[in-house]
Amino acid sequence: MIEKLLLKLRARDAVAPEEEEALLGAMGEVEDIPARKTVVKRGETLNRSMLLVEGLMCRFKDLRSGRRQITALHVAGDFLDLHGFTLKHLDHDVMSLAPCRIALFPHDRLTRITEERPHLTRLLWFSTNLDAAIHREWELSLGQRTGPSKAAHLLCELYTRLQIVGLIGEGRFDLPMNQTEFGECLGLTVVHTNRVLRELRERGLAHFRNGKVRIYDMERLRAFAEFDPTYLYLAALAR
Repeated sequence: MIEKLLLKLRARDAVAPEEEEALLGAMGEVEDIPARKTVVKRGETLNRSMLLVEGLMCRFKDLRSGRRQITALHVAGDFLDLHGFTLKHLDHDVMSLAPCRIALFPHDRLTRITEERPHLTRLLWFSTNLDAAIHREWELSLGQRTGPSKAAHLLCELYTRLQIVGLIGEGRFDLPMNQTEFGECLGLTVVHTNRVLRELRERGLAHFRNGKVRIYDMERLRAFAEFDPTYLYLAALAR
């Protein structure tokens, strides 16, 4: 149930058998979530955090007009709201984009980890710092990158993150969201999103359709996006 989380953590540091047992011991119920269900609402009091086991989820904020900005995507192995352990409520919503499975981690059990497992605590703290680093890169895309380079950069990021947890196959991966939702990650209208995706396809870089992504030329796609994976902190952490 926590295999993808362990792959993500072990890509940066060792996880001892007793730390794996501590994570398993902290895990509570497992729930299946249908697509497009809000699982955390802004402002609600939190007493547990959720690990995404399968599927795709997002964080978002919206306006009274209904316009929505997706501020983060979460793949299997990601905690959805680990920062809620200290904040106790979120300023945004968390929603499933596809059918998902989540594992619940009650905050009192996470407190026990912080008291008894300092190295594991640092690894979980790293996860929240990584979320912040990804957020800063998205902010750069929203403010400075062109539409096609925004889309290319996001595809490069998702490819890298999914590769870490073993969800890439021969330059292809599942991305179970529609073009409207993809555009909401980029700050683009659906018409503009369709146009930039067509440009990536016509350049022979990548193709996204019906929840499936195919990367034709990763080297050229990275160059086009000016994608530097440094912000994903893939190197081993200093202990």
